[in-house]
Amino acid sequence: MQPSWLAGAQRQRKCDGGRIQHHPLQQQTHHKKLLGHPANQVLPLIKPVTTKTTPRMEEYGEMFGDINLTIGMLSKEDNISKEDIYGHLTSFIQNTDILDDAIVQRLIYYTSKDMRDEEIPREIRMLAGEVLVSLAAHDFNSVMYEMQSNFRILELPNEFVVLALAELATSYVSQSIPFMMMTLLTMQTMLRLVEDESMRQTFCLALEKFSRSIYKYVNHWKDFPYPKLDANRLSDKIFMLFRYIMEKWAPQASPMHTLAIIKAHGPTVSLLLHREDFCDFALTQISWLLIQYRDKENDFYITQSLKEILTAAVLYDTVLPKNLRRSILTSLLHQICKVPEPPIKENKLEASSCFLILAHANPVDLLDFFDEQIRSTNEAVRTGILTLLRSTINAEEPKFRNHTTSIEKTVKLVMGDLSIKVRMSTLLLIQTMCEKGYVEAREGWPLIDYIFSQFAMANRNLEKPIRPNSQEDENGEKSVQETSLEILKFLDPLVIGMPQVLWPRILTYVVPEEYTGTLDYLFNIIRILIMAEEKKKRDIQESTALVISTGAVKLPSPQQLLARLLVISILASLGQLCGAGAIGLLKIMPEIIHPKLVEMWKTRMPALLQPLEGNNASIVLWETMLLQLLKESLWKISDVAWTSQLSRDFSLQMDSYSNSSMEKKFLWKALGTTLASCQDKDFVSSQITEFLVTPSLLGDQRQGIRISGCSIQPCIPRDQKRLWHPAGTTSILGFCAENHLDIVLNVLKTFQDKEKFFVNRCKGIFSGKKSLTKTDLILIYGAVALHAPKQQLLARLDQDIMSQILLLYGQCCQMPSQVLGVSVINKMEKGANMSPVGHMFDMDLQMSFTRSITEVGIAVQDAEDQKFQFTYKEMLIGFMLDLIKDEPLNTLASPIRWKVLIAIRYLSKLKPPLSLNDHLNILEENIRRLLPLPPLEKLKSEGETDKDKERIKFLYERSIDALGKLLKSMIWDDADAQNCEEMFNNVEAPQNFRIGSLLGLLAPHSCDTLPTIRQAATSSTIGLLCAKGICQEVDRLQGLQEGLDSEDEQVQIKISSKIAKIACKFIPYEEIQAFLEETLDGLETLNPMCTRACGIWMLAALKEHGALLEDQLLEILSTIYHHMPVLRQKEESFQFMLEAISQIASFHMDAVVNNLLQKPLPFDRDTKTLWKALAENPASSSKLMRALIRKLEARLEDDIAGTDAISVACAMYEVILTGAHITHLYPELFTLLLKLVSCSLGQKMPASSLSQRRRVMQLGERQQFPDPCRLSTATLKCLQAQAMKEGLAKESDEGDNLWTLLSNPDTHHIGVCALARSMAVWQHGVILDIMGLLLSSLTSSSENYRITGMAFFSELMKEPILWKHGNLRDVLIFMDQNARDSNAILRQMAIRGLGNTASGAPHKVRKHKQIMLECIIRGLYHLARTEVVCESLKALKKTLGLLTERDISFYFKEIVLQTRTFFEDEQDDVRLTAIVLFEDLASLTGRRWKIFFAEEVKKSMISFLLHLWDPNPKIGAACRDVLVICIPFLGLQELYGILDHLLEQDLPRARDFYRQFCMKLAKKNQEILWILHTHSFTFFTSSWEMIRSAAVKLTDAIILHLTNRYVELLDREQLTMRLQALRQDPCISVQRAAEATLQTLLRRCKEISIPL
Repeated sequence: MQPSWLAGAQRQRKCDGGRIQHHPLQQQTHHKKLLGHPANQVLPLIKPVTTKTTPRMEEYGEMFGDINLTIGMLSKEDNISKEDIYGHLTSFIQNTDILDDAIVQRLIYYTSKDMRDEEIPREIRMLAGEVLVSLAAHDFNSVMYEMQSNFRILELPNEFVVLALAELATSYVSQSIPFMMMTLLTMQTMLRLVEDESMRQTFCLALEKFSRSIYKYVNHWKDFPYPKLDANRLSDKIFMLFRYIMEKWAPQASPMHTLAIIKAHGPTVSLLLHREDFCDFALTQISWLLIQYRDKENDFYITQSLKEILTAAVLYDTVLPKNLRRSILTSLLHQICKVPEPPIKENKLEASSCFLILAHANPVDLLDFFDEQIRSTNEAVRTGILTLLRSTINAEEPKFRNHTTSIEKTVKLVMGDLSIKVRMSTLLLIQTMCEKGYVEAREGWPLIDYIFSQFAMANRNLEKPIRPNSQEDENGEKSVQETSLEILKFLDPLVIGMPQVLWPRILTYVVPEEYTGTLDYLFNIIRILIMAEEKKKRDIQESTALVISTGAVKLPSPQQLLARLLVISILASLGQLCGAGAIGLLKIMPEIIHPKLVEMWKTRMPALLQPLEGNNASIVLWETMLLQLLKESLWKISDVAWTSQLSRDFSLQMDSYSNSSMEKKFLWKALGTTLASCQDKDFVSSQITEFLVTPSLLGDQRQGIRISGCSIQPCIPRDQKRLWHPAGTTSILGFCAENHLDIVLNVLKTFQDKEKFFVNRCKGIFSGKKSLTKTDLILIYGAVALHAPKQQLLARLDQDIMSQILLLYGQCCQMPSQVLGVSVINKMEKGANMSPVGHMFDMDLQMSFTRSITEVGIAVQDAEDQKFQFTYKEMLIGFMLDLIKDEPLNTLASPIRWKVLIAIRYLSKLKPPLSLNDHLNILEENIRRLLPLPPLEKLKSEGETDKDKERIKFLYERSIDALGKLLKSMIWDDADAQNCEEMFNNVEAPQNFRIGSLLGLLAPHSCDTLPTIRQAATSSTIGLLCAKGICQEVDRLQGLQEGLDSEDEQVQIKISSKIAKIACKFIPYEEIQAFLEETLDGLETLNPMCTRACGIWMLAALKEHGALLEDQLLEILSTIYHHMPVLRQKEESFQFMLEAISQIASFHMDAVVNNLLQKPLPFDRDTKTLWKALAENPASSSKLMRALIRKLEARLEDDIAGTDAISVACAMYEVILTGAHITHLYPELFTLLLKLVSCSLGQKMPASSLSQRRRVMQLGERQQFPDPCRLSTATLKCLQAQAMKEGLAKESDEGDNLWTLLSNPDTHHIGVCALARSMAVWQHGVILDIMGLLLSSLTSSSENYRITGMAFFSELMKEPILWKHGNLRDVLIFMDQNARDSNAILRQMAIRGLGNTASGAPHKVRKHKQIMLECIIRGLYHLARTEVVCESLKALKKTLGLLTERDISFYFKEIVLQTRTFFEDEQDDVRLTAIVLFEDLASLTGRRWKIFFAEEVKKSMISFLLHLWDPNPKIGAACRDVLVICIPFLGLQELYGILDHLLEQDLPRARDFYRQFCMKLAKKNQEILWILHTHSFTFFTSSWEMIRSAAVKLTDAIILHLTNRYVELLDREQLTMRLQALRQDPCISVQRAAEATLQTLLRRCKEISIPL
């Protein structure tokens, strides 16, 4: 059994000696035992010295005296005391550099004695052994002598002696090897004597460690400091020991003994493989190891040993026999694919490492094995092999790349496997193959196809599973789906070989519906491929064409591609990535679609893409532009067959989209547009006939009526019929009519005459197939009228369109057609009711009829024919009034009111004009059917669901809006002021009449250009107030009204302003929103004078009622934002709107700020303008910044930065950018923004928070996503710029690079330090406030924020004035604590702060020198991060400058040793600092350390001499200075003259300098010359050419001046071999130097007659 004192990690040791590092848990255990132990009276006798304790010189004598007393106690029989003493001695010996020889000898005696004493408890013997091994650091030879004296031939040793020898061999390899032969000889004589099971395990452990040490020597003997030994003699003995154990012990070993043999097996066989004569024997032993794969607990150790053996086999180029290799592969695969018990994780990792080694050794054999095994249907085997292939490819084994085709063929074998685990493993392997370029043009396509097919399969299995999915299966399918998308997302289509695989076959996935979910990434891949090809065409005048043979793959036709991409492009207006990708593809692939489109699209596309640049891309505008592009493209192509095929492809893709989707609605329009462009009239006629007869072909399942983008389902009883219409047929025939009006009307008439609607409807009920009704035809006729060419329309409107609409309407209502001729005026006078069905009207019919009439009205109005008289005008208005009369007054059941008002508005504008009486009747009837409705809240309460309530609210708002527009149209279209006033005054107001919206509509016209309208508007305003019962100010208002006759615009504005102040007082506050909506509409549409009046009235209302608007605030702000894009085009109107926002903010600052902060990031232009307006308003600017500070404080309370905090920072940026003064708020702003930058480091903006606007990327452009940290940094940069203007900061020494450093997680701390240096230290109060606010960062839960705080304070520590006024003592404590932190950057910054304290507070350094030195020195051991080491070296230099040699005496040796280790560091800064520090240490060398330092100078001189020619000239200068300082320690002052040459302007040549130097040195001290030679070999392999060259030239000079005796000692064989290798160096200078040195060596050998 392995004792605990040997159970820690294997201790590694450098050849030149040093401290052993024992497992920290051992020390911890001993200290815990001592706390409550009765034997703790011995503790005062030992003063435990840790690496952190600094005894003074005079304390050493006392300390050693106490140790002698302690050692004396070891002779007592008190085992309890011994346990305590040994526990403390271990710590003391490990951490003490010097021990008196007598003490060491006594300790060796007692520890050896107790370790071997069978009467002492085993635990104490373990502790004694540990102390004994620790003593080897002080006197190895004595410890080894003691062990060997108790390890005698043919005499069974004590178990702990064997263990101690094994531990010495592991911890002190360099010193142990010379004794190894003696140890192995003695051990060989003992094997036959061992009968005890425990002792056999001990010998196996010793064999393991001896083999490992010898193996290390065999492979690295050049690094050992003595001549090469005969390693074959050692391996002979290992062979004999191992053969005996395997033959005699292994067959009858117990499980524990077997485990010990297994552990020894790997190192021993690995060692034997380096001998050809032992190789066969070693390989035969591997079979025994494989047989041991029986016990799960032993598997890991077996695999570990196997890994060592395989590594050695590769190292020694040992070929494994085929059968053995097969056995190894099978066993290892079983370890990875164990079923049902899964393998232990560590064992699985080791087995995977073995496969990597085998892949390096023989990739062909491994792939053949995988190919054979993967053909089984075993799921575990298949997933295991796929995983192994993936890890091997990830390891980038060079030999593996030559077998890409074999790997691809292996993958194809499992592509038909339906197991989710196999599918996932296959996908992950394909992902890795794509990333690493393991895809070939010939075999690679099926791999890409597999990705898409798995996405489609996962979709099918989730949406329409063959059998019910379990939760595990569902999660698995989702993982397959997500992995497929992830592969496509990160697929680099330009990696070697990939373009040939992908192009053009990747296009096959564009059209099929099942791949729709992949389009985001698919479009990006295609775009990159096409752009790469375009770049090649530009770079070289001939294309390396992407198009290759596609084999069996059927590519989509150009028409199919155009149809698919054009339809998907509509989604770009919603900000969807696939939409932007589709239009981007269309932009760059016109040649693929049709050659004639190249030039046209080149000029048209930039203009087409402009709407996508902003934040408010209109869907309607985008749709219109796409259809226009389609029209122009088809006209340019002018190919009937091509266009006809495109229409067929549109039809075939109909099923690819859901019926309610935006894509399908656009597809219908695009299909209609295509048919309109087709010149084959017979084809067009047949197509639209087919659509009329079988509308189900379009997926036309009669969708709900769309109202401003929302599908309205009226609040009617559930059992009644909903509103439906045939959207697809209507769209197609409407758009087709643009060029084929005659064809469409003829087909409609033919269909109408032949179709038996009732019979078809009955058939539809039984068959489930939809057919068109008469109501549907009414809609179609309206759409045809709307899209028809206007001049053709007017000629055929009455006979072919209106007559058919009225006929169908009459038939639907069962109304005789002749009744339709009655005039609406007669009906009004006689009170006749033209509605034969009254309230039983079919709502579908009502809505369809109203919509159709509205579209006819719009079409006639757009025709702009002043002579055209619409004969059906009065009749249609009468029908509309009938419809609105039937609407109940107590509920808002349907959208009829709203749609009828719109229809009447368009009809009223057509000729012939209506009389005043007709206008009055229409207005009165509409007002009486709408305004008396109950309040909105009461109406909403009738809704059964929240959705119903939303619909009611929507219908109410739209109906009121439609009434206002109708009123505006009728009043202001009449130029007669008296008519206008009479029209308004004759309208009797109901009791609950609302004046807000009407007042907003009328009041701005008090500044109209016509005096009659000014008077009429004011009279109407006064009438409104009177109608509402408000008569207090009527006389005053009428007096002001008289002044409006003035032609002076300023007078008009002044009077209107006064009227506004009076009238706005009486607007009920609940109607303010409606009033504001109308005034905002006026700001958009009215003339300049009326616009100014709108602004004045709006601001007056807000000033009067602003404080009461809290409950309406969100709706008001939303309304204002909605108008911003249009108002931006009108400067004066836009300013009024900004003033309105500022006015609202003066009452409700927090609410406005909250609302603006909800805008998506990055802020668009309008949002930025609003922030700027608030900041520039004197009344709100100070409140604004305070509100933002409060928001940011709250959102950073937990030291976590979310998107909401980033929004606040972006707002602050806009505010500060206006030049707002920040002096009083600077400390808070600075600390908050710095905290935000810190907490947002490395974050990505969540997709949900991004603005929905999208841009189509230009050629070569990459998509950019907002970086939260960069947004935060931009605000901090803006703040600092303003602070510099106000004298609160200064320019950074890093310039603009500061902000790049600050926002990068890897350089953030550097940026913070630069930022701290830019603070204006003379502003004491400001800096102290910042320090106070930042102090909490040092204890933050966020590691990033702690780094930020530590970096900031580390720079401030060097400012004496801040030490004087600030409390930096607390910071110093945090520096000390963080110098031990596990985070390397925190340690670096803490050490920097400690170093800077030397500049800021020298007295603190002297006071706390012990703590500070320990913290800084600890940083020198952080070898993984050179930044920490460099910082520690710099801090030491600063600190040592304030201390005396006595202050640092205890640490001197450790500092010197650690400093030396960095002379060859790759980082220039580390090398330079280490060399300069070594120079400073020379001046601090006291008498006690002079000899030690002289020895270190000898070892370091080679580095100083060679680095005189370092690539960095500063290092060369530092080496010159350190040589001047250090050579007196060696008594070589005669060399000063040589070193003086280095001060000359022209440096001497390296060869000349070294020869002069060595000549002087040879005369003075040949030993140092020899030391330089022995150390020079390591520099032959330096990564710097100049150092290699210098090393060879120095060697030349040394050989030239060595005495004959030393020349004979040269290892000439090794030296010659190395110089010969350097003759092949890529550097010419090194080659020449090596050649010259070889010649010098040859000449010296000839001189003394010795062979080379």
